[in-house]
Amino acid sequence: MRSSDAGVTDVNESNTIPDEYDATPETNMDAVSTDAVPESVPELKSTPFHEGEKVLAYHKGLIYEAKVLEVDSMKERFYVHYLGWNQKWDEWIGMDRILKYNEENLQKQKELEIFTNLNPSVTKINKRKNISKVIGIQIPQKLKKHLVTYCEYVTNMGKLVKLPCSPNIDDILKMYLEHQSNKDLGPVGPSDEETVNGLRCYFDKALPARLLYKNERQQYEEATKNHISPSKIYGAEHLLRLVVKLPEILYNANIEEEMLIELQYNLQDFLRFLQNKQSFLFLSAYE
Repeated sequence: MRSSDAGVTDVNESNTIPDEYDATPETNMDAVSTDAVPESVPELKSTPFHEGEKVLAYHKGLIYEAKVLEVDSMKERFYVHYLGWNQKWDEWIGMDRILKYNEENLQKQKELEIFTNLNPSVTKINKRKNISKVIGIQIPQKLKKHLVTYCEYVTNMGKLVKLPCSPNIDDILKMYLEHQSNKDLGPVGPSDEETVNGLRCYFDKALPARLLYKNERQQYEEATKNHISPSKIYGAEHLLRLVVKLPEILYNANIEEEMLIELQYNLQDFLRFLQNKQSFLFLSAYE
C-alpha cells in the first residue's frame, strides 16, 4: 500500500548537513565503529522517467495520459496517476507500460483508440477457443495515419468527405482487378474476383451498421435516399475502414479455414495496392 504524501519526509531535508557539523582533520577515525557500515551499497539504476513527469501509460489495451508520482528505480517501476481519473486507479506499472509524452507516442495513442473503436469486439474474439479462424490483417503505417487524420477531421473539425467520391469504391475495385491482370500477365483468377465481389458486398451491408461515425449518418441518409449502392458513392477512406473491420466480420461468417487463409493473403495484396496508389485513390474533397 502506498504511503500518504503527508507522512513522507522530504528527501532533500533528510540529507541536509547541520550548520554545527565540524568535519575537522582531528576526528579520531579509529573510534568510529564499522559495524553499522554496510559492506556494499546497492547501485541505483537510472530510469528515463522521473517524479512529476507527464507520461503516457497503457491500461487495459488503451493509452492514457498520466503523471509519475513515485519512481522505484531498483525494480524499474513507476507509481502513476491517470489524469482525470479517480485516485483509486493509481497503480505501479513497469517499463513495458509507460511511454514518453511526445508526438510519436501521441500518434500511437490516437491510432490505438481508432482501431479499438472500429473493432470493439476484438478482445472478445481473442478469448474464443477457435482463435485459428481469426485472420490477421496488417494495415500499412501510411494507411493507418490516413485513418487517424480523417477521424480528426470528422470528430474534431466537423469535416466530411464530399460525396460522391471519385474514384468510388466500384472504380477502385475495377482498378485492382486490372492491376492483378497486368501483374499476372493473364486473366484474373476466380479468387481475385471473389475477393473483390466480397468486398463490395460487405461494404454495402456494413457501411450503415458499422463503418460510419455519428456525424456522418445524416450525410449517408441523404446520399442513398434514391437506393444507390454505397459502393458507387463512397471512396477509399470508407473502404479502408471496412478492411479494418473484416477480421471481426469474417470470424462471424461461415467460412472454411482454408478459404480464410487465402482471403487473408488476397487482402494483404489489396492493401499493398491501396498503399502504392494512395496519392491517386485518397483524393476526396471535404465539406
